[in-house]
Amino acid sequence: MYLAVKEVAPQDNYLLLLTFENEERRQFDLKPYLNLGLFKKLKNINVFKSVRVCFDTIEWQNGIDLDPEVLYKESIPC
Repeated sequence: MYLAVKEVAPQDNYLLLLTFENEERRQFDLKPYLNLGLFKKLKNINVFKSVRVCFDTIEWQNGIDLDPEVLYKESIPC
């Protein structure tokens, strides 16, 4: 079972501040993804900052998304 993302806020240095449905706040570092396939497009800071919650996860304006399980597993509490 996974926790749904309730809020997302883009931060400096390609970090995302995530709030999950259990009210836990965690920080996800997107930098390791920025040289992989479609994620390269997120190097454009304006595209990166277009992130939003979509259903139970996050999505960018160009349709790129990440699984909520990955977001939780690879993020750290803050």
